[in-house]
Amino acid sequence: MPNGERSLAIFIDFENLALGFHGRRDRFEIHRVLERLVEKGKIVAKKAYADWSRFKEYTGPLHEAAIELIEIPKRTLTGKNSADIRLCVDAMDLAFSKEHIDTFVIVSGDSDFSPLVSKLKENGKHVIGLGMVDSTSELLRDNCDEFIYYEDLGKAAATPAPLPAHLSENKRKVFELLVESLLALRRENKENLWSSMIKDTMKRKKPSFNEAYHGYRTFSELLRDAQQEGLLELETDPRSGTYVVTRFGAELGSPAPPPREPIRRRRPRSRGGRRMLVVNPPDAPRSSQPPEDVPRSEPPPSED
Repeated sequence: MPNGERSLAIFIDFENLALGFHGRRDRFEIHRVLERLVEKGKIVAKKAYADWSRFKEYTGPLHEAAIELIEIPKRTLTGKNSADIRLCVDAMDLAFSKEHIDTFVIVSGDSDFSPLVSKLKENGKHVIGLGMVDSTSELLRDNCDEFIYYEDLGKAAATPAPLPAHLSENKRKVFELLVESLLALRRENKENLWSSMIKDTMKRKKPSFNEAYHGYRTFSELLRDAQQEGLLELETDPRSGTYVVTRFGAELGSPAPPPREPIRRRRPRSRGGRRMLVVNPPDAPRSSQPPEDVPRSEPPPSED
């Protein structure tokens, strides 16, 4: 996958979410969930389970978000929670049949899903949980690789710097998307923000994004313009020649980090008696070409 991009499958236990929203004035907003999860990677499957006759007011927004609604009969008709069983069966089916899906998102706070989480992790899958603070089991929360509280969605980790007032509406929109994508990558603890990584995140957030629509011939031209407007700082990777965003937004007010020296490591001596020296800049993409041997001076000929 490019840049280590994850493929996500989302499974929503909607009845559990409804319990968490019981007695609250606000309503569940699926777009808040998807906006956060799209920062994790590419979403390839989305399913929600419930007796939808009880939640008709939510079916419209879920359909608009391209979520498959799985109809589950009332528990009184089956004698058991069919939604939980169906969700687990579908999740394990995808885990075994779709090897490219490496991340599973369980939107629920029910502790009954803890065995499912353990089995997915046993099969090498990364599991993210998402639920309400008041209706999430500690057992489920602690068993996931990551857990996100619904109440924390939309809370910015850092306040982006305001955009220049003279920008046109067209440029303002693309720069807002750019800054949002940079913040999303920082939330995922990405230190080196490669231009390809930034563009992939922008396209996941807004699939219709195209720099040409905003008047730029290339994405690199867009980044250079953002630097001229004081939104970010760029460096050029010496090996690949691509741009890397070093600082942006509020980070520009802090002192620039000192340049890091390349990491030098020596490989073990080969059978031919020659030693190879490999120089790799930190966190830079590794070249597919094997390192060249460093020649060593020949020893003087021995006298017979």
